[in-house]
Amino acid sequence: MSTAVVTGGAGFIGSHVADRLVAAGTRVVAVDDLSTGRRENLDGAGADLRVDDVRDADAMRALLEEARPDVVYHLAAQISVTRSVAEVEYDADVNVRGTATLLEAAHRAGVPRFVYISTGGALYGDAEVFPTPEDTPILPMAPYGLSKWGGEGYCDLYHRLHGTSAVTLRLGNVYGPRQDPHGEAGVVAIFCQRLHAGERPVVFGDGRQTRDYVYVGDVADAVLAAGASDVTGAMNVGRGEEASVLDLVDTLRELSGREDFVPEHAPPRPGEAQRSCLDPARAREALGWEAATTLHDGLGVTLESFRS
Repeated sequence: MSTAVVTGGAGFIGSHVADRLVAAGTRVVAVDDLSTGRRENLDGAGADLRVDDVRDADAMRALLEEARPDVVYHLAAQISVTRSVAEVEYDADVNVRGTATLLEAAHRAGVPRFVYISTGGALYGDAEVFPTPEDTPILPMAPYGLSKWGGEGYCDLYHRLHGTSAVTLRLGNVYGPRQDPHGEAGVVAIFCQRLHAGERPVVFGDGRQTRDYVYVGDVADAVLAAGASDVTGAMNVGRGEEASVLDLVDTLRELSGREDFVPEHAPPRPGEAQRSCLDPARAREALGWEAATTLHDGLGVTLESFRS
């Protein structure tokens, strides 16, 4: 039986990755400090949860020496753009030092494969080409994007220095069941919660800003495909299609039948990119992966998950 370590394994995306791995017959060790992850996300999954911090070098080295995984999937991160601006040192500590610490532990334990989860839109900033390919200049607009890029740099360094087989996935705007609607969550989760509460969606600016929304189940499939491959470097994971915030509102109104689900407009947020859309061609060619879930279908499943 193969073994995988999933950091951030009790989180939104990480728990879906753990589910997929367990279903495929893999022994899964999920690492999470539970600062944002939740134990209940792993209920019934069959994963072994270890409550640890990826910045703890001794803990990571001991864990990887014990588990001897075939693949490390590194999803643990500080993901709040707002917090990255307010607490830049913390953001860098988790996303850069945490990644470097885990890579060193993986190198010492002889881990054959390392999959790093990065971000797409937060790296490319105000891109000029849409859908945006991986060779686009990296121009992050917040410390979060820069710290995730720093993690990518360490993956590339360990590949050059130690021969570590490392691949980076730059994700679009991921949504789906288990996404937390509190704090700086994805807009889909926030809208679904407001819909079920009988409230209207708050839209910042005119709502015409676009993102590449990709369903979490499709993302989990991409993560597993990356772990099973020997491809290195960075690749985008998205649908390659733009959808506006107003498109989300319209689709959720249609799915719910709530005709009063219309936007309340608020002032635009400074620094927010107007457009974001990723070119997933490399993932399609290198991994044989492409997003299978339409936005309409994915929103339907997500909305239903908020009823339970």
